[in-house]
Amino acid sequence: MPLTRSPFAWSASKLAAFLIALTTLFCAFSGIAHALEPVKISREDTALDLTATTEIYSGRSEAFQVSTAPGADGIVRRIEVRSSTENHQGDWAVFALANVSGEQLDRVIVAPHFRLVNSKLFWPDLGSQRMLSITPSEGFALERLPSDNSDVFQITLNPGAVITFVAELATPELPQIYLWQPDAYKDTVNAFTLYRGIVLGIAGLLAVFLTILFVVKGTSMLPATAALAWAVLAYICVDFGFLSKLISVTAGDERIWRAGTEVFLAAGLVIFLFTYLNLNRWHQHLGYATLAWILGLGLLFGVAVYDPAIASGIARLSFALTATVGIVLIAYLGFNRYDRAILLVPAWLLILVWLFGAWLTVTGQLANDIVQPALGGGLVLIVLLIGFTVMQHAFAGGAYQQGLFSDLERQSLALTGSGDTVWDWDVARDRVVTIPDISLQLGLSMGSMHGPLRNWLPRLHPDDRDRFRATLDVLLEHRRGKLNHEFRVRAEDGHYHWLSIRARPVLGANGEIIRCVGTIIDITEQRNSVERLLHNALHDNLTGLPNRQVFLDRLQAILLMADTTTARPTVLAIDIDRYKQVNDLLGIAAGDNILIALTRRLRRLLRPQDTLARLGGDQFGLILMSERDPAKVADFADAVSKAIMVPLNYGNREINLTASIGLVSWLDQEQSAAGLIDDAELAMFRAKKEGGNRVEPFRPAFRTSGSDRMQLEADLKRAIERKELSLVYQPIVRLSDAEIAGFEALMRWDHPKRGNVSPTEFIPIAENSDLINQLGMFAFDKATSDLTEWQIQTGDLPIFVSINLSSAQLLNNELYDDVRAVLNKNRCDPAKVKMELTESLVMENPEQARLVLEKLKEAGLKLALDDFGTGHSSLSYLTRFPFDTIKIDKALVRDPSDKRGILLRSVITMARELDMQVVAEGIESEEDAIQLSQMGCDYGQSFLFGPPIGSESILRLLKERFPLMKRA
Repeated sequence: MPLTRSPFAWSASKLAAFLIALTTLFCAFSGIAHALEPVKISREDTALDLTATTEIYSGRSEAFQVSTAPGADGIVRRIEVRSSTENHQGDWAVFALANVSGEQLDRVIVAPHFRLVNSKLFWPDLGSQRMLSITPSEGFALERLPSDNSDVFQITLNPGAVITFVAELATPELPQIYLWQPDAYKDTVNAFTLYRGIVLGIAGLLAVFLTILFVVKGTSMLPATAALAWAVLAYICVDFGFLSKLISVTAGDERIWRAGTEVFLAAGLVIFLFTYLNLNRWHQHLGYATLAWILGLGLLFGVAVYDPAIASGIARLSFALTATVGIVLIAYLGFNRYDRAILLVPAWLLILVWLFGAWLTVTGQLANDIVQPALGGGLVLIVLLIGFTVMQHAFAGGAYQQGLFSDLERQSLALTGSGDTVWDWDVARDRVVTIPDISLQLGLSMGSMHGPLRNWLPRLHPDDRDRFRATLDVLLEHRRGKLNHEFRVRAEDGHYHWLSIRARPVLGANGEIIRCVGTIIDITEQRNSVERLLHNALHDNLTGLPNRQVFLDRLQAILLMADTTTARPTVLAIDIDRYKQVNDLLGIAAGDNILIALTRRLRRLLRPQDTLARLGGDQFGLILMSERDPAKVADFADAVSKAIMVPLNYGNREINLTASIGLVSWLDQEQSAAGLIDDAELAMFRAKKEGGNRVEPFRPAFRTSGSDRMQLEADLKRAIERKELSLVYQPIVRLSDAEIAGFEALMRWDHPKRGNVSPTEFIPIAENSDLINQLGMFAFDKATSDLTEWQIQTGDLPIFVSINLSSAQLLNNELYDDVRAVLNKNRCDPAKVKMELTESLVMENPEQARLVLEKLKEAGLKLALDDFGTGHSSLSYLTRFPFDTIKIDKALVRDPSDKRGILLRSVITMARELDMQVVAEGIESEEDAIQLSQMGCDYGQSFLFGPPIGSESILRLLKERFPLMKRA
């Protein structure tokens, strides 16, 4: 009788992700941080952004432990760093650098105190000292370089060195950290210093100049503008770090100054808007509202001292609200012909653009190093434009310079400025003139398009000639209306240009049309753009083939006209096997070129009535109309497969591809195009599932396989809720005396309709869904609970229970906690529980598997290596894993060859030398059991010793076999 296989099969493909997750879990439980992958630097790297690769740890103790990045020897070490200040909050940053060059590199680590980028709109980060110190994994703490607005540390990296750095943070926020080449950093600082000095000088001169104008002129709008200029000057003094040059400013004081200048800036904008638009004259309540607004902003100066973040956030919101209210007021007053509002439009539009850029910056959507100085310069530009607007209004008396041009001159200037060509048709003399001459735009000699209108007709596109002539005839006949016509004209190089005429007739004294005057413009680019958009909407951009929607529409149209007795369209769904591997190996560009080459090959196989489309990714669709005979259709599909199999050469490499092809012919007149495509794709998926490189005709059974699997998954979910699952136990006996030593727990499912469902059928479904963890913990809970119950009923028996774990379970980060919780709940001795793991999973990634097994071993569990002898059996790894037991697979036990005894004796002897117990599976006879016992094998498990039975049967069996054991 065959041995029932374990219900849990390890998935080696998921091992890497599981081990990474469990390593993270181990570090979390032990309280030890781990460094990221080291950033590789070379001599050519002048500036590297380390922000994304730096790990931040908040709320840790004053003693911080971290695992270093693997060094050149591959060894991961552990270092401990202690805080240098008593008031340290336990915030640390960890990053690693690797010198991949062959020479010593000097670099500086720079962490700016303040960054407008991603500083947030509400409760913004207004800057602070970021790093108190930096400790490398090798050498002494880094030397801090003097800087007013950044934390700068000097580092030296030896050739080939891999060093992990632990930074003691003054705040958990670290907006940016850069690694600079010293000279490049100095050049960058100097460049920004020059720019900031220029902007600061312009802002200072502008503030002083507007103040002087206020003294000279004395109008109310000048002091408001001067106040706004001084607010901008104060803001950029703080933002550019100039304030620290004048007075001693600590990091905490700088936050107060920054919040205060933002409040000042918001208040200055409100005061300017109110004063310049003279809102008090429009409505008295506007004055009250503005006064309340300004008083509220004035109170924020006091708030800035105690909580700068709140004050700054409200100020930023006020600035945005002022800009929004301002554009509404300007639009309203502008429509009422208020000249001040009209003059302010350009400056306010610039404010809105600046505000949009500032919003992108503080929310982190603009994140470069130039945007912050650029926004400072933008503020100065805004004040400069506002200053010119105010001076223009103040010194010109607020009046428009009207009457400068006549209406005719104004229209002429507007036409000239638009760049359009004047089209003038003298109907009476039948003479067309264009100004400037459109002949030159078409590559013709000057004046070629002048003269009688009939000279235009030979150059028009044949499809447009009659329509052009009919349009002019209708205009002349009705003697009213407008000419609005688009047509194509052939240029000298043979290409056609799209032209658009917009003209209106001029009537003479007799009511007849004597002239037709308007504009003519070249709209070729616009028409080409429209055609490209339409083409892109219906075709694939890469291959030029119709897309899925066009393919579906075309197939539906064919089905509407088709007759199953005369025309049977065949649909092929073609998917390129291993295309993703080509993309990963050679790059996306190579993958795109391969698709283009395959498209050309497939097109050569088609006839005019056939259709090829790209359905998406590496999948093509084909409607075959040229062949109806089933044999010829099969030959065509085989030709498609062979065409794809022809090797491709790319980058001096030969690439061999195959295809999975699903094929379905239209036989049912009720079937739609979408259903036909779905059937072809189902067949294609079946071909891919069978290994690819094959043509799979569609069969109706394909439709039910997917639905059956979904139904079984739903039934399994309900079975867990309704407790339809159960465990059975197969005895494991001691070969020396044939006494029961333990049991292996096996899962069973009694389906209410299907009956007993094999574990080989529902376990894979559970592994591909989120049910496997529930199943695994159910088995662990049930087995440990039954073991505890047996011990209570029969006494402390020397038996154990083996429980299999699925690889999907081991990917769960909470596995260790769940196991401990179940053991505590059931009061089960972990020493009597064995966890069985398959050899293939352990050998897939030995180093990470060792960490997992040691963690389970810490819980007190026993570990068994299942199916030993069926995989690659890397024996050197056995000494590195904490296994207690080796289970020899039945294939080795039942090996009919003469060398079976030698192999078994070698494995058993090796296990005994490693102080491991041995379980032999699949023993078929008592002679085999005796022989294995003589070799030193400890246990046996097979139907020879008993089939799997339920928990109650196990209890009766134990009472019979151990009648003298008493309950403790």
